[in-house]
Amino acid sequence: MAARTKARKRAVDVLYAADLRRADPVEMLRERVAHANPPVPEHAVRLVEGVAAHAGRIDELIEQHARGWSLERLPDVDRAILRMAVFELLWADDVPDAVVIDEAVELARALSTDESPAYVNGVLGAILDAEVPTSS
Repeated sequence: MAARTKARKRAVDVLYAADLRRADPVEMLRERVAHANPPVPEHAVRLVEGVAAHAGRIDELIEQHARGWSLERLPDVDRAILRMAVFELLWADDVPDAVVIDEAVELARALSTDESPAYVNGVLGAILDAEVPTSS
C-alpha cells in the first residue's frame, strides 16, 4: 500500500473516531501521534488538521451535494471519507483530483457499505464540478 494511501486511511480513522466520540479531531490526532506505533504519517496529520481548519465549509459542501441525505444521516465512515477528500480536493494542490476521488472511493469500498463507493464518487464529483473552475 502506498504511503499516501496509508496516510489517508489513518486520517479517516482519526476523523471517524473523533466524530463518534464528538471529540475535537485535532486533539484526537495529538493523542494518536503521541502513542502511535507505527508513527502517524505527516500527510495524515496534514489531512486531519486541514479538515478541522475548514470544517464549516467542508460540511456545508457535503450537505449541499449529498442528494437525499443530510450530513447527520450519512454513514459515519462515509462522512469521514468525504470530509477528508473534500479537504484534499479543494485545499491540497499537490494531489491530482482524480487520485483524491479514486482513493476516497477505494476507502469507501474497503470500509463502508456496498452503495458507498458510488455515492462517495457522486458527491465528490458534484463538489469538484461546482467548486473547481475549469480551464477553457
